[in-house]
Amino acid sequence: MTSAFSSFALDAVDTRRMAEFWTQALDYRIAEEDGDFIFLAPNDGSGPPLDILPVPEHKTAKNRLHLDLHAVGCTQEEEVERLLALGAVRADVGQGPDVSWIVLADPEGNEFCILGSRQEQGQTQGQEQASAQPASPA
Repeated sequence: MTSAFSSFALDAVDTRRMAEFWTQALDYRIAEEDGDFIFLAPNDGSGPPLDILPVPEHKTAKNRLHLDLHAVGCTQEEEVERLLALGAVRADVGQGPDVSWIVLADPEGNEFCILGSRQEQGQTQGQEQASAQPASPA
């Protein structure tokens, strides 16, 4: 026997604002509402549901669990710019300057990462390996 994901739950002070952000960020839709409880589902049927639950308190510390997302149909930087325009902000959780992911936070401060695409990561690794090789004698 095992457990299986039913949904991800996200606490929020402003559930409406968070639903607006995450539906646009993930291409989800509002599947159901029950007062301030808002349940999101993916438009294409892939991915887990996201339940946005009202709480009275604001986030006060770094998340111990976060989402790792990747860009679909664009580069990592283009996706970061799109999410910033939706209301995300860049976040510093102690990541070093040479990591391949970019840490953002949603409008209520919940951190999430935008991973580089495998192609982008491969290009970066290839460039690093090439620059680490000693110059060949001419």
